[in-house]
Amino acid sequence: MSKVENLENIIERFGPHTHDAPDGGWQADRVIDKVVPTHCPYCAVQCGMNLLVEKGKLVGFEPRNFPVNEGRLCPKGVTAYLQTHHPDRLLHPLIKRNGVFEKASWDEALDLVVSKFKELQEKHGKDVLGVYSGSSLTTEKTYLMGKFARVGLQTKYIDYNGRLCMVSAAAGNNKAFGIDRAANPWSDIPHAEVLLIAGANCAETFPVLNKFLWQQRDNGGRWIIIDPRETPTARQGDLHLQLKPGTDVALANGILNVILNDGQIDQEFIDSKTNDWEETKKVIEKYTPDIASEITGVPAEKIIQAGLMYGRAKTGMILHARGIEHHTNGVNNVLSYINIVLATGKIGSLGRGYGTITGQGNGQGGREHGQKADQLPGQRLIANPEHRKYIAGVWGIEESEMPGPGVSIVEMFDKMREGEIKALVSICNNVMVSLPDTNSVRKTLEGLDFYVCIDFFMSEGSRYADVVLPGSTWSEDEGVTATGEGRVVKINKANEPPGEAKVDWWIIQEIARRMGRGKYFNFNSPREIFDELRVASKGGKADYFGITYEKIDKQDGVFWACPTLEHPGTPRLFEEKFYHEDGKAKFHAVEYVGAAEKPDEEFPLIYTSGRIVYQYLSGNQTRRIGFLLQQCPEPYVEIHPETALKYKINDGERVKVVSRRGEGVFPALIVKTIRPDTIFVPYHWGEELAANQITNPKLDPISKIPEYKACAARIEKIASRELPIFGSQKKGISQSEVRKGK
Repeated sequence: MSKVENLENIIERFGPHTHDAPDGGWQADRVIDKVVPTHCPYCAVQCGMNLLVEKGKLVGFEPRNFPVNEGRLCPKGVTAYLQTHHPDRLLHPLIKRNGVFEKASWDEALDLVVSKFKELQEKHGKDVLGVYSGSSLTTEKTYLMGKFARVGLQTKYIDYNGRLCMVSAAAGNNKAFGIDRAANPWSDIPHAEVLLIAGANCAETFPVLNKFLWQQRDNGGRWIIIDPRETPTARQGDLHLQLKPGTDVALANGILNVILNDGQIDQEFIDSKTNDWEETKKVIEKYTPDIASEITGVPAEKIIQAGLMYGRAKTGMILHARGIEHHTNGVNNVLSYINIVLATGKIGSLGRGYGTITGQGNGQGGREHGQKADQLPGQRLIANPEHRKYIAGVWGIEESEMPGPGVSIVEMFDKMREGEIKALVSICNNVMVSLPDTNSVRKTLEGLDFYVCIDFFMSEGSRYADVVLPGSTWSEDEGVTATGEGRVVKINKANEPPGEAKVDWWIIQEIARRMGRGKYFNFNSPREIFDELRVASKGGKADYFGITYEKIDKQDGVFWACPTLEHPGTPRLFEEKFYHEDGKAKFHAVEYVGAAEKPDEEFPLIYTSGRIVYQYLSGNQTRRIGFLLQQCPEPYVEIHPETALKYKINDGERVKVVSRRGEGVFPALIVKTIRPDTIFVPYHWGEELAANQITNPKLDPISKIPEYKACAARIEKIASRELPIFGSQKKGISQSEVRKGK
């Protein structure tokens, strides 16, 4: 059992500390030895960049004219290289003894890990071990993690942090289209007359993607923005539907009701390309603009305007992100917007399509090749006997040796609390920031028999580990990622890991070898892993067999599916057919249910959370870069002026936000850009600043994603003169003005 003791000492040793200079400081007379083309390690736009190397050290970057970003980078991208030689880097294996992390050799640390794993499995069975991976890893590593769990540790319990991000979109895509990938390349966006963007603040969280949106605008296009907040994206749009969080199904059904009654459905497309329209139509007919307005809080006239704008356009695209997916009805939210696409036939050609805007750098590739609880490489299913047999053959094991499906990471934590899973190995995640209800997560970690964390920084989650193994940053290894549009791109190695840190795939293989499973893990390079992945994916929906490192370089990336070496790749899906057995897409009749927890007298407000431009996911990387932290040094709570007046709260004053699970204290940011019944907190911080102390861990029954975007909460005025942590001023995020703390 591992508690965090001496927290101040841990932070003093391992950070996060802010740092803004490359190795050796700022020097004008550097001699660059090597320029390495690669891609940004952050979101799934995967902007191209060049890394500059001097004497083996990564010391800078320069823009690269990759087709997606054309030399542009966001604030995170231009500072990404600073993490590589950051003073907080973990340089040696660490073993916690008597609450204190002590330096250890690799042999000592790995022998301890393996002895504990073997002891627990001998006593309690193979499934006593859990594996939790991530989607900021290269696809080679995500493939390796799935194989490591099922062949190396022989446990069924593996999942990945895309469970907290993209799985509602993935499930909705699979149910409607029979495959999980954005239907169109980003380059199709400028050709759409109308964009409907739901739950995605591209201007702040995907700023380089905004290039395509503005090209569409320059071509005379219009935007419909659906978001509870008047984000910068919403302010740039033509029509903003400011709905109550958790009511997307009612709004999408209402928009489709308008399209149906205006006679703008494409009956020929419906009849020839889809199934189950009539049942869906009966449901849609019930959601008149007035009924949808009553549920969502959006004026009926705006719902009508949206329906006419999208329905009457000859071309159009629907894009969405986490805002509609992080709900207990997240899959139904996704399906309700896909219904609009299918009913109007706006898919499968230039400027007519649909896409999910992926948050993690390899969010697409990370959910394709076997680290999901129920999945095998190539988007195969582990419960499918034919799929199991094929992958078992690739891996050189008997099909009977292949474990069955596991459970989602939130459910894995339930099993940890229940004692079924007693040890955890994690990589590329930060459970004490990203999982919902962090107070419960803390108790779970404290109750584990053994916890191993692989990371290059000491995160809030890894503080609870018994062993911390120092891994590699993105610039210290090579491999591929799949962007949000389905383009497979290449990450290239620029420098070696510092100190005694190792590349991640070496660490994973070494654990497997010491577990006696080394014959299945004889890879000497990422290329060797990728070549096996190509074979493992062959014939699957996410078929990478025809993709090679050389082909990626030659074509500026390759869109999967790419089944043969001669195949050019597939930038646009559904030009000829969908991926269900009959080649048709499926409508889904979805009724509005709403959030699992609705406001009441005790908790009268709707609490929601999300991202900001200066931080990335759990903040473990970006909160160490001084420039980024200075722009937004701490989370805040957005409150509408009417709500602030009711509770007598001043701008900048610290207030308490309380839910049934926990509470946090944040400075108030009084803005007119949020609904009076809603409050918003960005989630990139940990400990007492964690937004997820408050969120609801209830899950979507299909995707098992937690309900991050809607729960019941209240705010309380407190007596505090404490200023924001960087002094008397902080930069507003929703408005570009400096606000003073009170």
